[in-house]
Amino acid sequence: MKTCIVYYSLNGNTENTAEKLAKLLDADLVKLEPRTEYPAKGFRKFFVGGKSALHEETPALKPYVFDAKKYDAILFGYPVWASNVTPPVRTFIAENRGAIFGKKIGVFACQAGSGAEKTFERLALTLGLDSVPYTLVLNDPLRKPSEANEEKIRRFAESFRD
Repeated sequence: MKTCIVYYSLNGNTENTAEKLAKLLDADLVKLEPRTEYPAKGFRKFFVGGKSALHEETPALKPYVFDAKKYDAILFGYPVWASNVTPPVRTFIAENRGAIFGKKIGVFACQAGSGAEKTFERLALTLGLDSVPYTLVLNDPLRKPSEANEEKIRRFAESFRD
């Protein structure tokens, strides 16, 4: 099974997790980057990112390479913003909806607080699924590294691979 990990990361948590999962799954990575960067700290980070997520915006992305025909499975990764899927991931799905239909789907989310489970429900709706069967939630994995998080990543990868 060939897997692609499609992710957006603002502060590095999701990127770090995507890289770990890519090694465990021998997966390709597609990093999503909006043409206009989101603020990375301070009040504007939460205001601009939260507003964009709540309004389900689909920002223009920098060019990326993705050929859905190469993959059997897709993992989406993102930080949790206002209990929503981050806008760059929403854009990717809008641009590739038909091509990813029927693929094995999983998702991982990094959060500082809570809300990841709600994002999984919203992602499923966006993809036209009843639910996403493979999910992983990590709380601030870069600022709070732990063996428990590493074990969760390993178990998630094993479950997704099987």
